[in-house]
Amino acid sequence: MRTRLIYVMDPMCSWCWGFAPVVQALIARAQTQGVGADLVVGGLRQERIAMDQAGRERTASYWHAVHEASGQPFNFDAGLPEGLVYDTEPACRALVAARSLDAQESWTLAGLIQHAFYVEGRNVTLPPELLDLAEKSGLPRAEFADRFDSQAIRDATTADFDWARNLGIAGFPTLLAEHNGQLALLTNGYQPLEALLPLLNRWLEHNVSA
Repeated sequence: MRTRLIYVMDPMCSWCWGFAPVVQALIARAQTQGVGADLVVGGLRQERIAMDQAGRERTASYWHAVHEASGQPFNFDAGLPEGLVYDTEPACRALVAARSLDAQESWTLAGLIQHAFYVEGRNVTLPPELLDLAEKSGLPRAEFADRFDSQAIRDATTADFDWARNLGIAGFPTLLAEHNGQLALLTNGYQPLEALLPLLNRWLEHNVSA
């Protein structure tokens, strides 16, 4: 049976961007006990029309709240590119494609997508942007492009969405800990490191041999 952390996130979820330094620290702590982490994508939004002004203002308010809570940087002036259709499936699918090639690079790509969207103001729903970021993460561009466009990866992305939904996960970030098939919830939603590190330490002490 596996012992691992499972991070359920969406790269276009602003609270996940706020949580990024926290989850990195928690994973690093778990790794000191030989516990790895897997990335699962959640599928935050699948919009089909461009954001209207009300939607842009509402989303900007979320960004300000995340910034205040976490200190993570946001490009409030040039964020939310014009004409953005807030469909997170392509960015999620990019992480699944990366995961199929190199599980570690999927974490790298997640950070690059988040930074590109929230700080650089890039439209990461567009495949050319995702291909550029995948290449920057160290993945082979042509092979990544083939995976990204494949039906197998589309199906695997949907399977991630369904897995999270079937567990009743309705919000991100969500961090789970698994041992011998038993799942423990560390957090559903943003919490600072000082709140979560004691929880993780207790779980590690109880479930991982010294």
